[in-house]
Formats: sequence, C-alpha cells, structure tokens
Amino acid sequence: MKKECAQLSTQLRLIEQILQSRAMNVDETSLRVDKKNHWIHVYSSGDITLKILHQRRGMEAIDEINIIPRYSGSIIHDCWISYLSYNNCDHGLCGSYRVRELTCIIESNGYSWASNMKSLLLETCKKGSKRKKKRLSEKQYANLQKRYRNIITRGEKELPAIPPKPGGKRGKMAKSDAHNLWERLKDNESSVLLFARDSDVSFTNNRAERDLRMAKVKQKVSGCFRTETYAKAYCRISSYLQTMANKGYNPLIAI
Repeated sequence: MKKECAQLSTQLRLIEQILQSRAMNVDETSLRVDKKNHWIHVYSSGDITLKILHQRRGMEAIDEINIIPRYSGSIIHDCWISYLSYNNCDHGLCGSYRVRELTCIIESNGYSWASNMKSLLLETCKKGSKRKKKRLSEKQYANLQKRYRNIITRGEKELPAIPPKPGGKRGKMAKSDAHNLWERLKDNESSVLLFARDSDVSFTNNRAERDLRMAKVKQKVSGCFRTETYAKAYCRISSYLQTMANKGYNPLIAI
C-alpha cells in the first residue's frame, strides 16, 4: 500500500511539472493486459517521461488522464485526430512521419509536389538546427510559408480529380493516399511548420516513440500482464526510472 501511494505521489509530481512545460511529445501504444487490449499513453517533456495505462486509446482516455485538456503549451504528435480535437494547446506534427509518407507517395506515384515538399521540410529542419535560437527569423518563416503554399497549389493541379459520387450512394468517395496526405498538409500548415517558428517544438516525435519502445520489448519477451494493477505499477516504475535516467542518474542508484 505504501509503495503504491509513493508511486502515485511521484506520478502526480511529474504531471504537475509537465503541465508547466512549454512543449511535450505524446504518443500511445497497445499493451495486452489479462488477454485484453489496453493502451499506454506517454507524455514526454525535457527530462520527464510519464506513462499512464488506460483501457481506451481515444478522447475518452485523454480526457480521463486529464493532462492535454489542461495543457496550454505545444504538443508534438503524429497527426492523430483525437489530439487535434483539443484547441487549448498548439499542435506540432511529426516531421519524420510526414517525410516517410511523402517518400511513399514519391515511390508510388512520382509526384513532383511530394518530392518538393519533402525537400522543403528537410531543408527547413537543417536550416533551423543551425540557427542559435533553433528557429527561423520572421522573414525566413514568411518565405517558408510562401514556398509551402506554392507546393500545395501545384500539388492540387498535379493530383487527378476526385470523381463525383454516384447518385444515391451514401458516404464519402474514397480518396488515394496522395490525396489524403495533400489535404492533411493543406489543412494543418501551421502545425506542420510549428517547429520552424517555435524553438521548443522538435521536428520529430521520436522522443515519445523511444520512450514507448521498452514497453513493446517487454511485451514481446514476457508476454501480457495478468492484472491491470501490475500493468499500472509497471508504467509508474518505468516512468520514474526513465525520468531519473534522463536526469543523468543510474537507475539502480535511483531505486
């Protein structure tokens, strides 16, 4: 009982520290518990790593965990619609994920707009990393926006038109992966380019993905957890150990 109280106390302290941060990386991954699918939600900022187990993945879980609904900074994620539903914070979309999607479109369709967009994102990432403030100047950002929008405009002309929906047919017409990616880039311009104007926002969401990696390794090696109590304890202990490791402490000494 005392151990569980100590774990909860540590978790609450980490939550309060994350809420004060300017940016955080978020992600989620599945975990088998008592033969059922659960989800580990990770919140990473600075030297803090926080993992929380929940039976759900979407907005129901996010609301119950109650970190993002109270957060006013910037969250970096993979463009999942549940995250984008929150307007109380800014959104930064993972650049590496966008580059992988663009690479797939280039290899499949050879679209010029996708190749130009991929080059623009990688070039901007490299340019921003070389600047002392790790972000573009106002003039550079304005030029970036202009180039970005030009590529989007040319992409619209390059993509084939979506055929009209046959009369009487319900639902939306299916779109190609290229169309869907183009629309995401068009509708989420400020989020895609947030890394270029906010030095606290990383180009990728690799931090959150790395923090979740050991949970997948554990599941592969050891299988599922038998009870939710032990799975939650694992998340709390893992959060503490990874946070202490991020701070430069030996996890064995931290224990």
